[in-house]
Amino acid sequence: MNILKAYMARELPRINQTLYDLTKDLEPEVLPLVEHVLKAGGKRIRPILTLLTARAMGCTRNDVYPMAAAVELLHSASLLHDDILDNAGLRRGKKAAHLVFGTSHAILGGDILFALANRIAAEYNIPALTHCLAQAIMHTATGEIKEIALLRNPAITRAQYLDIITGKTAYLLQVACQCGAIMAGADATGLESASRYGLNLGIAFQIVDDALDYSSSAAVSGKPLGGDLKEGKFTLPLVLYLQQLADEDKTRVMDKLASNAMDAKDIAQVVGAIQSLGLDVQTRQEAGTYITRAKASLEHLGDTPEKNILLSLLDFVLHREK
Repeated sequence: MNILKAYMARELPRINQTLYDLTKDLEPEVLPLVEHVLKAGGKRIRPILTLLTARAMGCTRNDVYPMAAAVELLHSASLLHDDILDNAGLRRGKKAAHLVFGTSHAILGGDILFALANRIAAEYNIPALTHCLAQAIMHTATGEIKEIALLRNPAITRAQYLDIITGKTAYLLQVACQCGAIMAGADATGLESASRYGLNLGIAFQIVDDALDYSSSAAVSGKPLGGDLKEGKFTLPLVLYLQQLADEDKTRVMDKLASNAMDAKDIAQVVGAIQSLGLDVQTRQEAGTYITRAKASLEHLGDTPEKNILLSLLDFVLHREK
């Protein structure tokens, strides 16, 4: 874990400087919103993944940072839109951008960041990079649409849940790794390895995120406890909880969720039950399955510092508290 922290401490200043350099000339009507999103912080896992994957696969180029930053801009754009869809009040512990600048401003600001990310990728004149970003946008939006379609739907299956989180979260982490491999000029085997690592890491990341929704307070995670439940999202901790209930209790909870009738007391009761039953912990254990798969995808890589940090990142994701 220390090698990951040291790497991030070394690389984050340059990533943040690159983000600043790429956005500082945006129109004055746009820049405050973009600064609000980027200065809110965040782990910057996606650009770190691009750098790590590129270097683990032998990349010697000096111009990787703009591509890594482009992936972060794409992620920031998706967060702007996601917070509007969820009517979220907080993002990374700060007031959500749509509440500060207005919904229309936030939507269009997200569109600008999507376009900027693609323009940055296009400047490398490597078609595979722009293809990857376009695929990421399509998959992320499709995942969000699927989640909306199944909102408050108690009939959601585990397979549908995994399909949703793969789309809305995992594909973007996969693309972060793919872009690094492409920058390194990796062969088909290397690109497949990067893809499998990023995809499995992304699925695990979202499963842990869903566990945190029932175990980590807003003061720690930057998001309110039980937020997914309030929004009617059937994530893995809730699915596991419903499986524990007697038929009568299960029907009562599902009916309340389906009709958006859960009040603060109901939410607190479900959150407390999930914690007392250890279902947030069990959810993390399920994430461990995907962490194991991600580790296996790196086996053919040589023993480099970057490979070791990629392995350390898996442990960080599995055990993170925010």
